[in-house]
Amino acid sequence: MSAWTSGGALVSSIEITAATVRRGDVIQLGGAARRVEDLFQLPRGAKQLVFESGDLLTVHARTRLVAVRMPRRR
Repeated sequence: MSAWTSGGALVSSIEITAATVRRGDVIQLGGAARRVEDLFQLPRGAKQLVFESGDLLTVHARTRLVAVRMPRRR
């Protein structure tokens, strides 16, 4: 699913895993949207996500989440 933001940018909802998550992805957790600020590789394909709020989330290799992603600028 794709939608336009109020600023005119096209965003899309995508399924992400530890292998595909990127900085800037917005993930809905516990009813709140959280933007990934940084991420760190962990053993066995897991990643630790650091959100702008300072919260942390460990995503294991098999974890699947839905995120909103804006296209990268060129």
